[in-house]
Amino acid sequence: MNPKTIIATGGENSRLDKFLSTILSDLSRTQIQKMIKDGLVLVDGQPSKAGWKLNGCETIVYTIPEIEPEIEHIEPENIPLDVLFEDDDIIAINKPPGLVVHPGVGQKSGTLVHALTYHFSQLSNVNGQLRPGIVHRLDQNTSGVILVAKNNQAHADLASQFEKRKIQKEYTGFTWGNWTAPNGIIDGSIKRKRSDPTAYEVNESGRHALTQYQVEVDGSVLSQISFFPKTGRTHQLRVHAASMHHPIFGDDKYGGGVKRTKGFVPEITKVLTQLLKKINRHALHARKITFQHPSTQEEVAVSAPIPEDLTLIIQAMHLLNG
Repeated sequence: MNPKTIIATGGENSRLDKFLSTILSDLSRTQIQKMIKDGLVLVDGQPSKAGWKLNGCETIVYTIPEIEPEIEHIEPENIPLDVLFEDDDIIAINKPPGLVVHPGVGQKSGTLVHALTYHFSQLSNVNGQLRPGIVHRLDQNTSGVILVAKNNQAHADLASQFEKRKIQKEYTGFTWGNWTAPNGIIDGSIKRKRSDPTAYEVNESGRHALTQYQVEVDGSVLSQISFFPKTGRTHQLRVHAASMHHPIFGDDKYGGGVKRTKGFVPEITKVLTQLLKKINRHALHARKITFQHPSTQEEVAVSAPIPEDLTLIIQAMHLLNG
């Protein structure tokens, strides 16, 4: 979703939704009204109402939301999967970075779902035919453990555990700068940004979000952190790390990209720039997930080793941090 900016020229005395319908001819008036209601349309930087009368001089920023792709069924694809755990109810996959979990706008094939339907004959259908087995998600460029349900009973049980925050998740992240405290809790509600609806920010009017953290390696340039999210908001760890002025290494969206390499001595800047090019993603990995098995009620913990690209950061940290 990329925001676009227009001037309301020619829209004098027109309703906002009617004016936008002349600009966005591919969308229905109902879709446009929903965009306005969802805060995806800003008039002079502020949310507005569908019936707002324009004077023709306003600056309008709008973002067309993601729409489910028109796919009637999932075509299985032989994409290799790293299976960490499997029984009659559950599959745990070590998702590589770059793999999208399910189809979406601009991604009609090559997803985890396409791979799952190839490798497994039985998957839950609670979330419909386009998301078989999918109980939760990881960002495209976040690697690590993701749980998949083979049947609807297991799916419902796991979904309930996620909702009640009974599932424990542990992440390894590499962030910029040294942290002042060796451990702590980040308590900051998260809300979609007005200026960029594809991003989020800490905002007291948002949804409650809580993250516990432990500093594993504290460095002047890069640090290795264990994150333990207690809630499951979109981009939570990335937003919380950035709110502490320690964005995730490689996370362009939240200030952890190449611009952050400036200000160091040339030798350090060179190493950092090369690292960013090699990993080509934000340095965040879902290391471990612990849950109660839906059938046996026993505690199960599944771990995924640090992937090869992130080990490059570990190796470079000795040089970077002196």
